[in-house]
Amino acid sequence: MSSMLAQALPADLPPLAAIKPRTLSLDSIKPIETYRDDFTYRNSAGAIARFPFPFPEDNYMYSVNIEPATVGPAGSIFEHWFDVDEHYRSEMAERALVLARDPRRCMVMPHMQEAAWDTLEMLMEHLATDYPALFSLHREGNHWHWQNRVLELDQHFTFGDASTLPCEPLEYITRQAQGDFAVLDQRDGDLYMDAGIVTCPADWSLAFDAGMSFKQWHAPVPMAHQMGVFDRALKYLMNIQVGKPVRRLNWTLTINPRMDTSPETFHEWGHERGQVTADNVGQLVHLRVELQFMPRLPRSNALLFGIRTYLISFDELVSQPRWACRLHRVLRDLPPQLIEYKGLSRYHSTIVEWLSQFDPEA
Repeated sequence: MSSMLAQALPADLPPLAAIKPRTLSLDSIKPIETYRDDFTYRNSAGAIARFPFPFPEDNYMYSVNIEPATVGPAGSIFEHWFDVDEHYRSEMAERALVLARDPRRCMVMPHMQEAAWDTLEMLMEHLATDYPALFSLHREGNHWHWQNRVLELDQHFTFGDASTLPCEPLEYITRQAQGDFAVLDQRDGDLYMDAGIVTCPADWSLAFDAGMSFKQWHAPVPMAHQMGVFDRALKYLMNIQVGKPVRRLNWTLTINPRMDTSPETFHEWGHERGQVTADNVGQLVHLRVELQFMPRLPRSNALLFGIRTYLISFDELVSQPRWACRLHRVLRDLPPQLIEYKGLSRYHSTIVEWLSQFDPEA
């Protein structure tokens, strides 16, 4: 997952192309592209400009550097709590496909029903307020009217009564929100993964981690436990207050623009790591960045752990020369334990050699 390996936000390294304020409309959102089979997913120039390049320095090491999720520049991925972009239709189509194949990707334990409604309320309120051309929400007591103009949904329902929705509330709203969501119950001085929807994970499984404590689901991560990263991160997360969310970035590499790299589908994508050559690095290898956003849910006191994934091919990334140079240095000097943990061993030397052409000091 989305391990709690903090990485400073790239405030010191803005993209070379200026991020422009935007008013998202139905026409701003692309027709459906694919994250599998023929892989038609691509980023526009505007999407590249606002991509969250995660490296503030020429090297990378674990640290705890979670920051308050303050409002970012207009047009940036930090402008709103829940970012919607040109890939909205594509991600929602991919989520529906994954859920049809494997319903276990959405799970809500019985004691998390209130947190599920909490999540629905938070997402509907923010999406309707921040993207009025796409979503609207009208309320009269517990009688709610929700409209999603992108997906052409028009739903009247009773808040708190799941029988008035097509499916349970967490699944209903997260089928309409980009990114994965884990809902963490806070009790006994720890956080437990007791609900969530996870259809685009970076090599972790909701079904496997369900019910685990914070340190249990982070157990496979090398080095960070010895460095005390998780002790400090857990203490920080347990003290998040309502209305004061925090965020951080995490990263890895993915072959092809494939969203679903779960253990359940490893047989579909694991072999692709062996297909990287010097001739296809730019097309095949993608930098995968997670914007992790963590607000406190006000009714249940659960912690929402949003994991918004952004993909960029190396060909798209090197259109920003400073990013290409820095990524070369980060990957070249990555500790062996992290190369192994992130699954880069089979093609690490190939991508470092390819990126060296963009580093004047290489």
